[in-house]
Amino acid sequence: MALSKIERRKKIKRRIRKNVFGTTEKPRMSVYRSNKQISVQIIDDVQARTLVSASSINKDIESVKGTKSEKAAMVGKMIAKNAIEAGINEVIFDRNGYLYHGKVKALADGAREGGLKL
Repeated sequence: MALSKIERRKKIKRRIRKNVFGTTEKPRMSVYRSNKQISVQIIDDVQARTLVSASSINKDIESVKGTKSEKAAMVGKMIAKNAIEAGINEVIFDRNGYLYHGKVKALADGAREGGLKL
């Protein structure tokens, strides 16, 4: 029996999350991608707290014309700016079961351009 797309992603996500754990010094940057939007959170797993978040639903990004990959890069730059303001310079990247390709890669590259170390 073949796995559905969602079941396959959840299986990959469990495999990734066994090894990826965010600490207070180096929190986890988790990506969520839908067909239209992309969002990212920086999470401290020790305290189970979201420290910083950004999304393409933000009015600054949503009003700009461009492809979804370009908007993902803008979200990456925004999360990097917000994280650096919060005193976070280095994070562990959690692709959340998505392939490191397209929008997810654009977001990671945007975060690197913004000054965040992945």
